[in-house]
Amino acid sequence: MRAPRALFPVLLALIATAVIAAPAQAAPLAGKYVALGDSYTTAPGTRTYDDPNHECRRGPLTYPRLWAAAHPSVAFVEAACSGATTAEMTTDQLPLVTADTTLITIQVGGNDVGFVDVLTNCVLTINDQDCVNGVNLAKQAANAYLSPALAQLYAAVRAKAPSARVIVVGYPRLYTIRGNCGIFGLSDTERTALNSAADTLSAVMSQRAAEAGFTFLDARPIFDPHSLCSSGTKWVTSLEWDKLNESYHPNAAGHRDGYYAALNSLTAGVTGV
Repeated sequence: MRAPRALFPVLLALIATAVIAAPAQAAPLAGKYVALGDSYTTAPGTRTYDDPNHECRRGPLTYPRLWAAAHPSVAFVEAACSGATTAEMTTDQLPLVTADTTLITIQVGGNDVGFVDVLTNCVLTINDQDCVNGVNLAKQAANAYLSPALAQLYAAVRAKAPSARVIVVGYPRLYTIRGNCGIFGLSDTERTALNSAADTLSAVMSQRAAEAGFTFLDARPIFDPHSLCSSGTKWVTSLEWDKLNESYHPNAAGHRDGYYAALNSLTAGVTGV
């Protein structure tokens, strides 16, 4: 049965009202970014925290947060936690990686070789050789223990997110040798030894990343002009006796102008990230 002609204007008005009243649909997200990492991924060194008493010590000035803020169409999951090792990352952080993840950054390895203890020993010891010996033990651990641990972790990441772009983020060298640090603090022998540890970590991480088909972000050439004792603006925090847990970490400038700028360059123009 046909509706009377007089009802057509009323029906059209009701349809128009329904269309106007319909809730706007949110734009679909362009991807999903998961940040995996240790204290170099979180906020130590920036002095700005969501909650300074939280064990993960996350904050708004870190490179994953900066990248996420600049890419609001990409879902962001912050899994990184200060102090993480490869084993803890596998247990606590990796479950947050899902098959729809399109971008992953991984920064882990320093805690596996006890780098915090190595630094502390170099700071407290009087004999340069004690520092060098500790660094050498950490370098041996990097090759004997960390290398296979990273291979296993990277394989697990790929299995969890088969289509994701994965970027392994490296650690910087801490010092400019024969720089302008003066006569106090660590000797150049100790500084050279600590830099060599960063080189060993980078070599292991980059090799395992290449084997997994991941991209390696080498922090050393980026941070070198801004390391401790350099003439440039410092991007890492120096030793502070009253804030030991802030020492030797990227500061706000290191995250912003170092790590974030490099990460942003690597992902520029890539669809889905």
